[in-house]
Amino acid sequence: MALRINDLVPDFSADTDQGPINFHDWIGSGWAILFSHPKDFTPVCTTEFGVVAQLADEWAKRGTKVVGVSVDGVASHQKWKGDIEGVAGVKAGFPIIADEGLAVSKAFDMLPAEAYLPDGRTPADTATVRSVFIIGPDKKLKLSMTYPMSVGRNFAEVLRALDALQLTFNVPLATPANWTVGEDVIVALALNDDQAREKYGSIDIKLPYLRTAKAPK
Repeated sequence: MALRINDLVPDFSADTDQGPINFHDWIGSGWAILFSHPKDFTPVCTTEFGVVAQLADEWAKRGTKVVGVSVDGVASHQKWKGDIEGVAGVKAGFPIIADEGLAVSKAFDMLPAEAYLPDGRTPADTATVRSVFIIGPDKKLKLSMTYPMSVGRNFAEVLRALDALQLTFNVPLATPANWTVGEDVIVALALNDDQAREKYGSIDIKLPYLRTAKAPK
């Protein structure tokens, strides 16, 4: 079954290059991002892991843990970290899950149940393991993105989406197209005009169903 928005994400135990983790326990009470890769020592993935490492302060500022997953083993991950850090110029402090048995990839619906790793495999055999999952403090999936092998992920967009998710988490707000931090937000239809003004102050009624307000601090 596909993993849908607001589904409880799968819990699992796995080895990483930093030791074993239990996923839900590792998430704790904050936000988390799981980003997946089809194989170690691949060019696009190396640049992506490097950017994630460079953004360590941004993840911390948002109270968000990040973890990679690749369908290779712990020893391979540890060697690959050297390449990642060399390209990025910073330490890659996040763990990488060893998913040789494909349990995580299948649980997150990145591979079909019958998938296996053939001898002499290439990244193409697990090409669909190129997703980003943003997970809320309630351990539920808040957003997912899947990319093809040829397109490097835009982690500025991942940060922007994370900011929007955190701002609107469990409050009657949404963000418009291309929203960035500091811009006006959309008031949910669950509030009438008077309730919206009481909660958010002045509102701009562009259409009966499109009302904006200053973003809460």
